Amino acid sequence: MLELLGENYYLNLERIDNFVNVPSSGDTEETDKIAFVKYEMIKIMTDVIMSETEDIDEKLGNKASSQLTIPFKLSWNTMLFNKFIEKI
Repeated sequence: MLELLGENYYLNLERIDNFVNVPSSGDTEETDKIAFVKYEMIKIMTDVIMSETEDIDEKLGNKASSQLTIPFKLSWNTMLFNKFIEKI
């Protein structure tokens, strides 16, 4: 779990899986299909979040977030909004 600003977060893998999977069209073959663009965007956003190297001073609160990169902020907010990242 990631503790950020006093809250614990995790990646909701089930929600991500449901988001990138394409419903079957009723074919007899049960093959898993994914939406390539959705998959790649989730992959990139997860990579950005996992590879952020800025140290966050928990005592600074909201001021600490100004030190984060724009890709991190966009990725974090998008994934949080779509409930791919959830608080415990």
